[in-house]
Amino acid sequence: MHEGLLLGCDFSSSPSPRKSIVIALGRLSGGRIQLSKLERISSLEDFSDWLKQPQSWIGAFDLPFGLPRELIETLGWPLQWEPCIRQFASLSRADLRAQFAAFCDARPKGAKFAHRKTDRPAGSSPSMKWVNPPVAYMLHAGVPRLIDAGVFLPGLMPAKASDDGVLRVGLEAYPGLLAREVLGQRSYKSDDRAKQTTDRLIARKDLLTALEAGRTRLALQLKLTNAQRDALVEDPSGDALDAVLCLMQAAWAAIQHVQGHARYGLPLDMDLLEGWIVSA
Repeated sequence: MHEGLLLGCDFSSSPSPRKSIVIALGRLSGGRIQLSKLERISSLEDFSDWLKQPQSWIGAFDLPFGLPRELIETLGWPLQWEPCIRQFASLSRADLRAQFAAFCDARPKGAKFAHRKTDRPAGSSPSMKWVNPPVAYMLHAGVPRLIDAGVFLPGLMPAKASDDGVLRVGLEAYPGLLAREVLGQRSYKSDDRAKQTTDRLIARKDLLTALEAGRTRLALQLKLTNAQRDALVEDPSGDALDAVLCLMQAAWAAIQHVQGHARYGLPLDMDLLEGWIVSA
């Protein structure tokens, strides 16, 4: 089976030359994903420009595509996905933090955050969190740019190819889903130099070994050159490896689509306001 261009994106809501957005590009052939190259993008404006390039792809992005229904209902925001995202995007980060903090303050200890239905099976952080990690800001910075670039988000908006026949498909991914399946609770990355330990280096090697052997729920094998493997192992932040994990999820979604799944493997009963993490 030969597919078109696939991409996995490790996203940052405040990219810089030091902490860039990483995009892993690849193609699928016979159940194996060949990593083509890694691209690094150091501003949100450059990310928008990259998305608008006239090429078709299926991409998996490490950022939430929706907020918990309970939060949206409590705030009185629109209960349709795109109007809700537009309202969310119209607010500043400071406004969001204030509204979300007020929501949390009104809730009992131990249940401060609302969760989406996809969080438990994926093991992901609540998409309304604004610290450690600031996934709400990632949604705020990323999803409106996907919409504005004309990216089709299955289940959340109608499909539309551009005038030149280009179709970009965007799916919500979570690299931790695959990483935990292989490593359990072992950590494989850190942005803190003091925590960039030998144990984490070994964990990255073990994770890549499993991906190359196809030992995950996706049953897909990653194909790397020696230089690519070395580069992924030697990136202690794990950003490049996370982009590759997202690439694997994009490949799985592409296979579901070819097999006739209407939503690229997303559940047909998913909450169309909250969204869903692909392969969760």
